[in-house]
Amino acid sequence: MTALRRYPVLLALCLAALFMVVPFLIVAVNAVKSPAEYAQNGPLSLPHGLYLDGLKDFWQRVDYTQKLANSVLISGSVALLGTALSVLNAYAIGIGRIRGRTWVLAFFVLANLLPQEALVYPLYYLSKQAGLYDTRLSVIIVFTVIQSAFGTYLLSAVLGQFPREIVEAARIDGANKWQILVRIVVPVSRPTLGVLLVFFFVWTWNEFLLPLVMLVSNDNQTVSVALGVLQGQRLMDATMTNAAALLGILPAVVFFLVFQRTLTRGIAVGAVK
Repeated sequence: MTALRRYPVLLALCLAALFMVVPFLIVAVNAVKSPAEYAQNGPLSLPHGLYLDGLKDFWQRVDYTQKLANSVLISGSVALLGTALSVLNAYAIGIGRIRGRTWVLAFFVLANLLPQEALVYPLYYLSKQAGLYDTRLSVIIVFTVIQSAFGTYLLSAVLGQFPREIVEAARIDGANKWQILVRIVVPVSRPTLGVLLVFFFVWTWNEFLLPLVMLVSNDNQTVSVALGVLQGQRLMDATMTNAAALLGILPAVVFFLVFQRTLTRGIAVGAVK
């Protein structure tokens, strides 16, 4: 306790972690609690046993296997494609030093500031005209562009500080632009790319508005859309509601924990630089 008083930043981080973990634990506990036990003892009581019917009923009701596959496919594709597109854009801006670099970066910043509500109708109309409406490919394309706008802005600042001597030495040795990118720039920037990969996956997983508008078929919907649509159309008890919330956030939490070391390493490298 004395150490926490001496280090207020450590105390703030501990409190922030506590506020993040406690709601998740409450949801997890109530997800395995029977409706009768929930009504009798309230949401803060511990369950006397594992009641898994809420999880099973919700899984079958929304066809969670299909929704999970859709979310993993869309989020994973966006994470990979968004990171790759960010690298290509940032390589041209940060190292290639294209003309109008400042205006290009301003355009990407503006793209990040636009609310998604302003993009709904144009994207809906364009997807209709292109024959991509109600397809997972349309959502992948949209979010790849949106996420890569932020990735381009971030990586441009990183690659703008890339040592020019290394690039010039590679050119003298006969390396072309693609070889410099693949063999030098990408390996050196791997920690930052890992951070973008994790963020893009989690951000896309949690998206609701655009997938709700673009994916109307039950076979194409994501987990977040299925949760919102189901709760809006059908009455669920508290146990099933918590089970739905747990199944909705658990895959993203697992992904985050698996790549936690990559995220920490990337942030630490950026801080040292």
